[in-house]
Amino acid sequence: MLTIEDCIELSELTEDEILAIAEHEHIPEMVALELGNYLTHSPAGERRIRRMICEDIDHARKCGNLPRVAALKLVLKHFVENHRG
Repeated sequence: MLTIEDCIELSELTEDEILAIAEHEHIPEMVALELGNYLTHSPAGERRIRRMICEDIDHARKCGNLPRVAALKLVLKHFVENHRG
């Protein structure tokens, strides 16, 4: 049986990246993991994930949540360094 950690590793995303997708799409973590896995293996999917994280940053900034902005910027930095799409 696969654990959530196994699924995260198979998705080629970090847990923080998956949580950013979940936040953006307002979906549970497991559903976000499935969506993220699909997107990382589809044309233009990685650009869509990058856009989601950027939109989450914009939303956090508008809400004045500077700690969240900083955290999401680190998520974005890691994502861009590890995904070329």
